[in-house]
This record gives sequence, C-alpha cells and structure tokens, in this order.
Amino acid sequence: MQMPSGSLSRPALTEDWQNGGFGLYIHWPFCTAKCPYCDFNSHVSRQIDHARWTRAYLSEIDRAGAQTQGRILNTVFFGGGTPSLMAPDTVAAILDRVRATWPMVNDPEITLEANPGSVDAGNFRAYAQAGVNRVSMGIQALNDTDLRRLGRIHTVKEARAAFDIARNQFDRVSFDLIYARQDQGLNAWKTELREALDMSVDHLSLYQLTIENGTAFGDRFNAGGLRGLPNDDLSADMYQITQDVCGEYGMSAYEVSNHARPGSESRHNLIYWRYGDYIGIGPGAHGRVTLDGRRRATVAWSMPDKWLSAAEQDNGTKEQEVLPALEQAQEYLLLGLRISEGIDIARLARFGGSFVDHAKIDGLVDLGMVERRGHKLRATARGCLVLNAVIEELMPLG
Repeated sequence: MQMPSGSLSRPALTEDWQNGGFGLYIHWPFCTAKCPYCDFNSHVSRQIDHARWTRAYLSEIDRAGAQTQGRILNTVFFGGGTPSLMAPDTVAAILDRVRATWPMVNDPEITLEANPGSVDAGNFRAYAQAGVNRVSMGIQALNDTDLRRLGRIHTVKEARAAFDIARNQFDRVSFDLIYARQDQGLNAWKTELREALDMSVDHLSLYQLTIENGTAFGDRFNAGGLRGLPNDDLSADMYQITQDVCGEYGMSAYEVSNHARPGSESRHNLIYWRYGDYIGIGPGAHGRVTLDGRRRATVAWSMPDKWLSAAEQDNGTKEQEVLPALEQAQEYLLLGLRISEGIDIARLARFGGSFVDHAKIDGLVDLGMVERRGHKLRATARGCLVLNAVIEELMPLG
C-alpha cells in the first residue's frame, strides 16, 4: 500500500540511513526440499527458466537503480531459498548489472548462501570469478541423526566436504548451526560447538530452534507430536554455554545469534541491525529505502510466478509504504539492541523526542539489564538473556 504524500509521517533524515549503510538483497526462492522448521519464502520446483529469471532480476535492478542514483553500495547478499542452486551465469549477470548501476565501496562484501547438498566445486569457482567473496553455509547440525530430524538432505561428511570446497574458493566462509534441538543435552551441544569452532571459521550463526506456525514442525508441535524439546531453563543454559565457548575461541557475539572474529562480522546483516537502507529484490523480499527524505518499507510479491510476471512488467513490488516516525523508532530499537554496539539514543530521539523514556532506561540500568555510555545504549550479558522483555519495556508506543 502506497501511503499518500500528506500522511502523518516524519521524514527520515538522510544521515540516518547513511549511519547504517546501503545494501542490496537478492532473493532466490527455490530449494531442493522444504525443511520442516523453515518459514522462509522458499519453494520446490523441478523446472526453472534461468534465462527468464535473470532478465527479471536485471529489470528490477534497473528500476531500483533509477530511484537511488548516486548511492554508494556497500554489500550484496544472495539469500533464499538456496542461492547455490542459481546458474553461475545468472549470478554473474546480476553482479555485472549491479556494478554498472551503483558506485560501490572499494571492498564490497558479496555473500551467497549455500546448502551443503547443492555445493558444486565448478559452480563455486564461477561464483568467485563473478565477484562473490563470502559464502554462508546452512550446515545446521554436525551429527547425522539430527540432520535427518531437521529434514536436511546432506550428511555431516558431505557438509565438511562442502565447507572445504568453499574455504578453498573464498576468503570468508560462515556457517549456521541450530541448537536446542530434540533430545539434545548441554554437554552434547558443547562438544558439537567446539567441533564447529575447530573448523577454522571466522563467523558462526548459532540459532535456537524455534517452532513457527505454518511449518511442518509447527503442525507437528500443535498436534503434540514434536517431543524432546528442551525446557526454558535448559535452553537458557545452552545459550550461556554458547557465549562462554565462543568467547574462549575469540568469537564473541556481535549480535544475539551471530559470532565472529573482530573484522569478520557480516557487513550486510549489520546494515539491517544498524537500520541502514537496503533494497530487496526477488519473491517476498523486503526492503527499507529512503527516497525524497522519506523512509519506505517495500515488500515484493511472494509467489515466484507472480513476482516473475510482475517484474517482467517493470515492478515486482507488491507494497510500498512510507513509515511513520513511530514505526521507524520501534524498528531501530528492535534491531539495534540485538547487536553488541547497541543503539544511539540521540538517533532514536531524532525520530521523536517522546520516543526516548529516560526513566525506563535508568530503571533497566539499575537492574543491570542495559548499560549507557554517553549516547550509546546496549544490552548487557544479563539483559541479552531476556532481550525480548528489555525491548518490550523500552518500546515507544507513541
């Protein structure tokens, strides 16, 4: 929905998006199989017209570029779905068009997500030649029993082989693990985590298993059939062990679920968390982009065929809405308190002075949940354990 230009919305200051950077997200919606825990916009399709999809992506890049001329692009992220199923020629064509559309920083971060079962050494060489310089791998578990439970189509042996292929082609390789899985004990997770950290990685994304409505796991859980999940106390202990062990390896959490050696943080994801601007292209992709001094939320059509047809007609965006100041403040707080650097209170106040409740901040400081250093506000280690409650307490309501 496009809001009228006269709507009650405070214009976003130009420097606000510059504080966070400018990125491009490309969504590839196809997977070999749908994982039972996944609530992302992903689809299984046996036939894909790669040439047609390439043309659609290029058309959307041209449209977005015309709206954002002169912006300096920091990052590109191919997400999904399973982007490692993309034809290398498609990736190369997209990156060629991106470079022709926006000026880029000298060392742009260009990430492609990959599942171990779809890794091909030849394709990875081609991705690297096209300009991809970082790979994020969805390994998810380091034992075969749990991989099967999670609906993954690869084995641990295949995951390790795929990781080695990626590490030989790219300077930066991250991978994801899911913990708090069925029947997983604290010591088992500690052992698995150390095994992952010993794989010479510089970045790990470590997520607690969450049961989402609309997924196969959600249906099974609601029917009483998903057993062996850890209780809240065990989940909290697993979170704390994760922080302790990663800290021992010099990979502290720079975001609640993301750990990296200094300098190896995901620059693209930091654009989200720092509330910068990013363009979303592809089925179901979301974006936040400041145009004419107003910050807009964009959502693309979700179904692949619908998006493809719409993009071919020069606009794959389903909705575009100018964000009121209150929503901007809420999003900035929600995202910014997830990262270790926290938020800038002065920036929050620019959305509206009433959105900063100093009494509540002082109360949380006294409880040891947040700490304030000058204009910076960040959650403490104790606050991160109950981060949702901390954010809820500070959330401006208008």
